Amino acid sequence: MSVLDNFDSWKSFLGDRLHQAQGQGMDQSAVSDLAYEIGNYLATSVDAKNDQEAVLRDLWNVADEKEQHAIANMMVKLVKNEGTQP
Repeated sequence: MSVLDNFDSWKSFLGDRLHQAQGQGMDQSAVSDLAYEIGNYLATSVDAKNDQEAVLRDLWNVADEKEQHAIANMMVKLVKNEGTQP
């Protein structure tokens, strides 16, 4: 089963990666830029596996670049308390 199959698993996976990046010294600006790149990749190259991912993809696709950065930053906020805490 892929972490993309279940939205809670996906959030936990992202939370773990966020904690790992921050633990290795990645600053908020770099996290934000990476979240934007991941969001863009997922929206253009990966089929949604559940309803939540489909909504995020649809929102991403109608957003301008500034709004896409906002979506990426909100996803970072959403997952900051997910996963295993360091």
